[in-house]
Amino acid sequence: MIFPCKIILFLPILLIIIFQNKTQGRTLLLNNNNNNNNNNYKKLQRPFNNTVSAVFVFGDSTVDSGNNNYINTIAKCDFSPYGRDFSNHVPTGRFTNGRLVTDYLASYVGIKDFVPPYLDPSLSLDELMTGVSFASGSSGFDPLTAQLVDVITMEKQLEYFKEYKRKLENSIGKEKTKILISKAAFIISAGTNDFAVNYYNTPFRRQKYYNVSQYQQFLMQMVQQFIQGLMNEGARVIGVAGVPPFGCLPIVITIDSGDVLQPRRCIESYSAVAREYNSLLQRLLKTMEIHGTKLFYVDIYSPINDMIQNPIKYGFSEVTMGCCGSGLIEASILCNPKSIVCNNPSNYMFWDAVHPSQATYYNVFKAIRPSIDFAINQL
Repeated sequence: MIFPCKIILFLPILLIIIFQNKTQGRTLLLNNNNNNNNNNYKKLQRPFNNTVSAVFVFGDSTVDSGNNNYINTIAKCDFSPYGRDFSNHVPTGRFTNGRLVTDYLASYVGIKDFVPPYLDPSLSLDELMTGVSFASGSSGFDPLTAQLVDVITMEKQLEYFKEYKRKLENSIGKEKTKILISKAAFIISAGTNDFAVNYYNTPFRRQKYYNVSQYQQFLMQMVQQFIQGLMNEGARVIGVAGVPPFGCLPIVITIDSGDVLQPRRCIESYSAVAREYNSLLQRLLKTMEIHGTKLFYVDIYSPINDMIQNPIKYGFSEVTMGCCGSGLIEASILCNPKSIVCNNPSNYMFWDAVHPSQATYYNVFKAIRPSIDFAINQL
């Protein structure tokens, strides 16, 4: 099914690319519930002394805290209504209305309230020492995924980490830097764009990988290469998130289901691919673990799927459309200051047609908290 150019938008924006290929073949305080949610969050704080020196984050828009603000790309969100529920209602470059899971994680382990973007030139040494995000919205393990919209590849994110390491060594010395990195938590969240944008909505990879299983094996090679790179730089505790049921993203339902409005249902074949990928990822992590290094699979598929299947349980009234604009196709520059926004984003699972709301990220954080505790106990 071919759609007009104005509605061909993808993770987070592939307006031109996808059109061409289609035609060619809660901050901690959630909106309206500030006090209650603040009290609930305090109950989640860790009851024992923190052993984590820093949090380092790599991946895509699910964990990009603003790096895309500093590069030349259309995949940006440093404008309202993004950030409307963030501290002081500031659009930071996070692709949501408030905090990300990694922000909740950093607060939970007692490091800081927010994980800043590495490319922010104003960061102090103290901020750098306690961790940063190297992630870039629209990136993926496949280098081509990032190249489609000129964002930061995973390889470049690793290069930035090496640069970061050199800066720290020059400031505090090699030995202190080595200790800091060995006691840090490393978080990786990517993969969705590789499938939902690159493989299924451009022809490039399908010309080489004739079926999705072949492409999954290619991605596993890229994942292994990236993790090995972190291990070579001294990372000892690495959490790798699986992919969500991306067949349920509002933009995917709009573009690929053939049912733009009603009935809006998840594309099960896509979500099945997500489950298969997650199984491969878990097996890979087990084979890569060596003495002195702990690799953890972070299951985000299950909690997100549960929210979709049982929305009332989480206080959601809408799980197939985003809060911003029509909720069908808007993301990044199509969700902008002129867009109509829903009254209460915490009732929506998705903030825009691609990215989860702060409420969803908070629920995911709560779901993975036992995994976080287990990982941190390894430090």
